[in-house]
Amino acid sequence: MPGRRQTRLILAVDTPDPVVALGWMQFAGRRCDAVKLGLEFTLANGPVAVGCLAEGHRLFLDLKLHDIPNTVAASVRALAPLRPAMLTVHAAGGAAMIEAAAEAVREAYPADAQPILLAVTVLTSLDAESLHAAGVAGGPRQQVLRLGRLAIAAGATGLVCSPHEVAPLRDSLGQGPCLVVPGVRPAGAASGDQKRVMTPAEARDAGADWIVVGRPITRAADPAAAAAAIAAELAG
Repeated sequence: MPGRRQTRLILAVDTPDPVVALGWMQFAGRRCDAVKLGLEFTLANGPVAVGCLAEGHRLFLDLKLHDIPNTVAASVRALAPLRPAMLTVHAAGGAAMIEAAAEAVREAYPADAQPILLAVTVLTSLDAESLHAAGVAGGPRQQVLRLGRLAIAAGATGLVCSPHEVAPLRDSLGQGPCLVVPGVRPAGAASGDQKRVMTPAEARDAGADWIVVGRPITRAADPAAAAAAIAAELAG
């Protein structure tokens, strides 16, 4: 389709075991455009192990920082040696926190190697009932749009959202923000704990820049083939 957005694939390396993580990255990681390392691996092995494992890969460091502005800014600066290509904070931390994180990125990272600062809007494990129980008015779409507008205005350069909110965010914020989309499952794959899902092609057509896929690849009988099939679907 001429002019269609290029949507790229991130492999979610969600394991505390560095040997297992290395195996996934050696095989499936070569079929992907980036790898995601998050709390599970980082807390089990430490930031030095994150840097070693991610060597040679584009790193999506998904720690979802959420604290007072000074603490988040200090954390963003402390992560600079890992050279992440993408780094997450929680949009619910508020405008001042996001502004502090954005300023830390500008201060601590070289101008040509600054990570995309991604604000996580609403986790893909949450639905309208879950949000209501937490006291959030409106459903996921309203909350994602509310937090997305706040985060971009405060200096975030991208957002993490479910595939169901990609099109509304594009309508509201235009083509500028980078949209990274978990909750993507190939047709026929189990949803697991994800509640707002789409297929890779559906997420691409909605306007996602990146999709994040973990278990449908890492738990496949042939992870490399599973990753290659998703990459082919995105390119199709």
